[in-house]
Amino acid sequence: MATITTTTMEKKPIKVSALCELCHSRKAVMKRPKNLQKLCKECFYHVFETEIHNTITSAKLFSPGDSVAIGASGGKDSTVLASILKTLNERYNYGLNLVLLSIDEGIKGYRDDSLATVKRNQKQYQMPLEIVSYKDLYDWTMDEIVSCAGIRSSCTYCGVLRRQALDRGAAKLGINHVVTGHNADDMAETVLMNILRGDVARLEKSCSIMTESVGSPVKRSKPFKYTYQKEIVLYAHYKKLDYFSTECSYAPEAFRGTARELLKSLEAIRPSCIMDIIYSGEHLSLAPKKKKTTVSYKNKKKLNAETEINSDGSVSLPKKQEFKDGNICEKCGYLSSNKICKACILLAGLEMNRPKVSIDNNTAIDGAAKLSKTLEQLSF
Repeated sequence: MATITTTTMEKKPIKVSALCELCHSRKAVMKRPKNLQKLCKECFYHVFETEIHNTITSAKLFSPGDSVAIGASGGKDSTVLASILKTLNERYNYGLNLVLLSIDEGIKGYRDDSLATVKRNQKQYQMPLEIVSYKDLYDWTMDEIVSCAGIRSSCTYCGVLRRQALDRGAAKLGINHVVTGHNADDMAETVLMNILRGDVARLEKSCSIMTESVGSPVKRSKPFKYTYQKEIVLYAHYKKLDYFSTECSYAPEAFRGTARELLKSLEAIRPSCIMDIIYSGEHLSLAPKKKKTTVSYKNKKKLNAETEINSDGSVSLPKKQEFKDGNICEKCGYLSSNKICKACILLAGLEMNRPKVSIDNNTAIDGAAKLSKTLEQLSF
């Protein structure tokens, strides 16, 4: 009978180059995207959570006893934000009352699935959940808006309506502070977008970690301002968090995608470019505008309708409305820099183009028209 001899195999020692650069005892499992530092899981968790804690404390985002609404979409950013705030709130005794606030834009096949993720997060993190829908607030869903205004302007409508919906949802809950999952990549993209569009009015405020207005009791803050998107994904992956990863079906048409592609190309060459762009945005100051003393007119037909011609032949120009922080929309009562807020202007334009008669369920349609309607509803 053959005898089997067992030999003890010595474990190969881990190479020094493969060890975590912080603890020097565990094997590194990742290269940190921000600075290419090799870290193990435990050290990455500690560094990631500590940096966000330092951002919160240095900016003094919260006070003990505050009620804070977390803008929850079910995506990786908001899911990690809810997990981190729950962890830090318990670890450092922030004394916060955390609530999940979700916006249902009415996008079939996207938002309905992501809201299911938010409802699971509600049970996992044991937080109250409030869902506010576009349909209830504006009598429009995003699908209806896109069918009326076109897909290219979808993000313009959604961005304006979503910001107002978050404020209205927070006001409904009696909360005056909303936190969102905007990360460092988002901040850098916003700076690039404003530069590419020449939008100097928003350029100076594009890197603010907290935004608030005199006329609105609700303020917004971004605890992930200095947190890379890749690190958020790694944290969600290693922690095995439950999040929804599908992109909005209307997002590929957004101009932000152009800035995102440019930023990713720059990051591949220089990983610190994201923080560099944010730093540039923080320290950017615009030169004061020069006042025009004279205005020339080539033709009287080009005069504005509000321009008055005096009896002596002189011209009185209309006074330009100055921006006043805290103005209220005359139509809906929401905060606005003008008499009518941007949301009401957009909604009024949609109402003008809303079909007066619906023919979707018209039994009189047959033949080629009926076949076309059937084919439009098919998906392959």
